[in-house]
Amino acid sequence: MEGIEGDTVYTIGELARRTGLSVRTIRFYSDAGVLPPTRRTGAGYRLYDADAAARLDLVRTLRDLGVDLGTVRRVLDREVGVGEVAAAHAEALDVQIRTLRLRRAVLRAVAKRGSDPEEIELMHKLARLSDEERRRIITDFIDASFAGLDVHPGFAEKMRAALPNLPDDPEPEQVDAWVELAELVGDPGFRASVRRMAEFQAAEMGRQTVPDDPKHLADLTAEKAGQAIADGIAPGSDEARPIVDELARAYAGASGATDGAAFRRELLARMEVGNDRRAERYWQLLAVINGWPVPPTLTPAFEWFIEALRA
Repeated sequence: MEGIEGDTVYTIGELARRTGLSVRTIRFYSDAGVLPPTRRTGAGYRLYDADAAARLDLVRTLRDLGVDLGTVRRVLDREVGVGEVAAAHAEALDVQIRTLRLRRAVLRAVAKRGSDPEEIELMHKLARLSDEERRRIITDFIDASFAGLDVHPGFAEKMRAALPNLPDDPEPEQVDAWVELAELVGDPGFRASVRRMAEFQAAEMGRQTVPDDPKHLADLTAEKAGQAIADGIAPGSDEARPIVDELARAYAGASGATDGAAFRRELLARMEVGNDRRAERYWQLLAVINGWPVPPTLTPAFEWFIEALRA
């Protein structure tokens, strides 16, 4: 309709048809002061000009983006810029998207595991933790394990450098791994086992009996004992003796010791303290969470060697 000065003005009904918004919504915006009428008719009906219609389009866009009405009013009154508002809401949306992705991953993991209500609650709680909170759980575990001990610096650094970093869009397997890892480091039995490992290593450091190149020894044990397992050689059999002799000599040489009954007793004690399937699982879970290559399972080979040493 034409205004008194020839400009185009709209009634609420006409503005509703033009924008697709309901009359009730436009009236609400008008009453809230976001969309004041350009003028009123003699009968008191509200009229809106083209500028008001454009203002309404902006209000609708901002509201569709999730901007609250108070902020919309500040934008329209030029108290805050649209760019500033957009940046703040984009950041908020990033958080919401990350939360939704985590919820989706938890639901997929729940569907896969057939979890009970208590486990679902735990999984959801653990998955919602921030990166800093997740890392704190692990660093607290490491601090308790090494507190007051002079352990090998390379090993301590490796432990502290390997922290869980759950991605923003995790796979169900990564959520599963994080939940299992959090439960593992909270297990008193596992914590006590790792503490014994650390105390044993600190004692070796004090006696200067820490073997050179422990990775080479681990690889050699995995190779020789793994092949023995594949060949069906029992740990206590005669066929196992030359394998045990070769491995024991390698460990003795790396420790600056002489192979013999006394050394083998010490070696057995070291192996029994250091071989825990849960410790190996710890590193495998970290690898799954962080998307690293999962280390192979070496525990069976070390268990074979331990049984062979006992024999």
